[in-house]
Amino acid sequence: MTYDEALSQRMRDALDGLPAISEKKMMGGVCFLINGNMVGGAHRDKKTGIGHFMFRVGKDNEAEAMKVHGAGEMIMGERKMGGFVQAEEEIEDAVFTNLVSLAISFAGSLPPK
Repeated sequence: MTYDEALSQRMRDALDGLPAISEKKMMGGVCFLINGNMVGGAHRDKKTGIGHFMFRVGKDNEAEAMKVHGAGEMIMGERKMGGFVQAEEEIEDAVFTNLVSLAISFAGSLPPK
């Protein structure tokens, strides 16, 4: 995975104005956090060149997030990451906003780190 500024900016724009937002380079891309808790991230696959967003929606919201058109399981290596979903960079704005909202809701419910 590699960092991609355009993908990261789309996530920044979606989180703009929320308090306690920070960024951290992780997993080859950049992750966005609220009060130290991961909301999601953005990266570009080195092999395919395809950009992806990941959203930490929590295990309780995962089934709901998977119903969203364009969302898929988050796989790291060969392991499914519970509580996370991913979407490709061409995801429609309304779908992107829906997944961001689920991720903000989950991360915002956690105690600050």
